[in-house]
Amino acid sequence: MSYETLTHTLDDGVLTITLDRPEQLNAFTVTMADELERSFREVNDNDDVRAVIVTGAGRAFCAGMDLSVGGNVFGLDESKRPGLADMEDLADPRIAQVRDTGGRVTLAIHDCRKPVIAAINGPAVGIGATMTLAMDARLVSEKARFGLVFGRIGIVPEAASTWFLPRIVGMADAIDLMLSADILDAEQTVARRLANGVHDTDELLGAAKELADRWTKGRSPVGVALTRQMIRRNSAYEHPVEAHRVDSLAMFWTSVGDGKEGVAAFLGKRAAEYQGRASQLPDFYDEWLSRGQ
Repeated sequence: MSYETLTHTLDDGVLTITLDRPEQLNAFTVTMADELERSFREVNDNDDVRAVIVTGAGRAFCAGMDLSVGGNVFGLDESKRPGLADMEDLADPRIAQVRDTGGRVTLAIHDCRKPVIAAINGPAVGIGATMTLAMDARLVSEKARFGLVFGRIGIVPEAASTWFLPRIVGMADAIDLMLSADILDAEQTVARRLANGVHDTDELLGAAKELADRWTKGRSPVGVALTRQMIRRNSAYEHPVEAHRVDSLAMFWTSVGDGKEGVAAFLGKRAAEYQGRASQLPDFYDEWLSRGQ
């Protein structure tokens, strides 16, 4: 399937998604939101992919929402007057132009069964920054800039970033970062715990690939998918007994699946040959996710 705003490159199980509007500094559009959401939904059923890297073409990662488009620049229908009751069913087509486009993308990233790594090669501001908060790691080049700049233009944080950001940096720093609307350089981005490390521009993608390999190469795809979702979702429960319920089911089904091969490989001092597929997770998985939505 063709894409207008993205390019996809698959190499040895690692899918690199490149935001590809370099002349516009990869500014975010509704079309880009649609294509990113589709990419992260479809990758769940693609067993050729074990990890995803997101980066930008040219000198920017993403310069935020494209403010040059006509009408409501965020793609929202200004004739509507929505309230909380209208947001109960997010699949309702009547609120398609009420829903935050960035949030559609970060929810798809959150639901992804494959680890997702941001390789931030240049400026990442607004949605260019908040989309990465849903990813599992952020690596920055020395040319990167990171800005949660919503306060500068009179709007609020989006892309469910008020859920993701405090989990990364803590409540006090999240409030400071959002209200100050500062633009951080690469070193400051790492110092504020928003990124894992700074890399030379030419080495950034290589470092992201090394991390993807360390997390997924030679691992059970089912184990990776379940572990990623368990950490993301179980930590939000009010009591650890809820995590125990999920852990028990996940442990049971992996122990009778790829776990048998993993144990045999360990005892035989050989590389494991896992047969499980992330596209075919145990039956409890969909029920578990639906209860949390």
